[in-house]
Amino acid sequence: QVQLVESGGGLVQPGGSLTLSCAASGITFGQYYMSWYRQAPGEERYLVAGISSVGAPPFYDHSVKGRFTISRDDVDKMLYLQMNNLNPSDTAVYYCQAKFGLDSPYWGQGTQVTVST
Repeated sequence: QVQLVESGGGLVQPGGSLTLSCAASGITFGQYYMSWYRQAPGEERYLVAGISSVGAPPFYDHSVKGRFTISRDDVDKMLYLQMNNLNPSDTAVYYCQAKFGLDSPYWGQGTQVTVST
């Protein structure tokens, strides 16, 4: 059974930082392209950052480039998203996704990030 479990969300002030984690089980983690998506209320879910295990440069959406860093630990089957200089527009539910080739992706349940004073 595949499980992706996100953690690390919460309430943070503008300019603050958070690190999200995603613990994977039930998959051969190193074979999967891992991504973070986010979805704000009333908006569509979209790709924030993605990373492979083969050394290619990570992908970042323009809205987070230079502020967010995605990383992975293939031994411990963990995915991370370091988020710095957060602003209210970063408020959303953040989801971890695992995808292998053309197979349907696996999703986590999401973790809420709220940036507010």
